[in-house]
Amino acid sequence: MKLIVVTGAQKSGKSRYAEQRALVLSERPAYLATSRVWDDDFAQRIARHQAERDERWVNLEQEVDLAAHGFSGEVIVLDCITLWLTNLFTDCQYDRDATLVEAKQRWQQFAAVTPQTVIAVGNEIGWSLHAETQMGRHFVDLHGSMMQHLAAQADEVVLMVAGLPMVVKGGA
Repeated sequence: MKLIVVTGAQKSGKSRYAEQRALVLSERPAYLATSRVWDDDFAQRIARHQAERDERWVNLEQEVDLAAHGFSGEVIVLDCITLWLTNLFTDCQYDRDATLVEAKQRWQQFAAVTPQTVIAVGNEIGWSLHAETQMGRHFVDLHGSMMQHLAAQADEVVLMVAGLPMVVKGGA
């Protein structure tokens, strides 16, 4: 797997950048969405995102089991690591350490069956206010640890700032 990690703040242009990169690399990339439908707002967001992707995209959804994607094309946009970790954190009863073990195992399984280029999108969530709750602090810790794990494996890491890509590792 060639891994490109795209990270940044919410609404920094991460997904748009990842989609543009994918379309440069492939005429028919896959979009592997990880969001659960948590409420009506999330359902609307998901529907809007699906409508924005045209016929060039293969749309896949996997809330937890990334390895089950079944895509045989060249490029996968995985959007997003943060929501995937949220799903795992919830499933692991908000246990930070158990979730990190589970996430690393599931990532390894995904990597083992995915020879494609993967453009993985994830938020930078530790740059803001300190989480008020223990659960929030545990999620920030979990997320930071997993993002470091992925960045260490990545061929390229891009930080998005106000819609502008900053290459942190590797080269575009």
